Amino acid sequence: MKLINWREIWKYELIQLQEQGKDTAGLLSESVISAMTEDELERACRELYARIDELETVSGCRFVEPSHWPEIMRESGTNHIPSTEGDTLPFGELFDRIYGAWLGRAAGCLLGKPVEGWPRELIRDLLERHHSYPLNHYFTIRHTPQVEEQWMLEEYERNAIEYCKAMPRDDDMDYTILALKTVETHGTDFDTSNVAEMWLMYLPPYMTYTAERAAYLNLCAGVSIPRTAVHLNPYREWIGAQIRTDLYGYINPGNPARAAEMAYRDAALSHTGNGIYGAMFAAAMIAASFTESDIEAVIRAGLAQIPVRSRLFEAISWVIDESRRESDWESAGDRLLERYGHYHRTHVINNAAIVVLALLYGEGDLEKTITIAVMMGLDTDCNAATAGSVIGVLNGAVRLPDKWVAPLHDQIESYLAGEESPRISQLALRTVRLITQ
Repeated sequence: MKLINWREIWKYELIQLQEQGKDTAGLLSESVISAMTEDELERACRELYARIDELETVSGCRFVEPSHWPEIMRESGTNHIPSTEGDTLPFGELFDRIYGAWLGRAAGCLLGKPVEGWPRELIRDLLERHHSYPLNHYFTIRHTPQVEEQWMLEEYERNAIEYCKAMPRDDDMDYTILALKTVETHGTDFDTSNVAEMWLMYLPPYMTYTAERAAYLNLCAGVSIPRTAVHLNPYREWIGAQIRTDLYGYINPGNPARAAEMAYRDAALSHTGNGIYGAMFAAAMIAASFTESDIEAVIRAGLAQIPVRSRLFEAISWVIDESRRESDWESAGDRLLERYGHYHRTHVINNAAIVVLALLYGEGDLEKTITIAVMMGLDTDCNAATAGSVIGVLNGAVRLPDKWVAPLHDQIESYLAGEESPRISQLALRTVRLITQ
């Protein structure tokens, strides 16, 4: 297995820089790059990253997207929504809400896992051929997909509901458990170097992907934090950090600002700009779900934590406005993909927008929310998992439908050292202890 694909690095870095609004006119052309050998490409990439901070922003760029905490705070709308402590909830209710969050996250992840990375049209075609559209159940082996890519067929068959005796291993769930272990080990004042230590100690390197793998390799090569998030890492605004930080929402009930700050400390290891904001947004939404009952209020509590002149802020605000204009989620989804479909299928902006769409049109119902998140395509398991966390907190475990919860068998399979097959209820109890202690 190649640890670094230099052609991919150059391709996606060029896209990343252009999306950031950087002037790339002086960089090597596509025709020159295509004629280079791997060794020549490696040299070109290393030279680019050595001077990447010197690239100028194009004139007229209207976005301001800092990656350091003081600047993020200056650019954010945090003063619009005050934090309300929710950790005074009775123990029984607190456990139920947090257990619901873990269950909702796992159910959404399991639903989206067989079709992860699929475009919306392919998912709809599969369901319509089997008279199962709109989606209202886990994917089954009886619905064999007609796909050209072998990996799609293999992932579908591996994660069909008939073969699941627990929540199958998935990085979305591994990182949630790892965040729990991080706070158990280092306390709520953990820093980014503590997160790095926990990765190296518990996380198998081949179970990391895109930005996380780049940061992992940087750590092993001695690159210092926060350069780990930039060096040879064109994936730094993809969805990876957003899927890692739900736990910080769980342990900060009613305090979205505190949840967002913890999420920042985690995300800064591997992400910059909108990649960090996605993590902050998700954690803050989940924290707000303990004390807010209105879905839009929950979303706005998350939105208040991120820079108002960022692309992510604009995208989420657009979805909120669109939901007021359009009553049909499919029509709104069409326009969402028209507007943000140019981003990579695992970018944070288009996928966070899908999470918000699913939450708004799901109206607090777990089934409606996670099925919309999956039917929209792209990073289906990640999006349904994040949305499932929010709905799990809002409803609590006792109000989640057995149809979606029972197939989990209260268990998660994991590749984390020492956490190979934890019970979901036990993870919830460990989470509650972080609050009550």
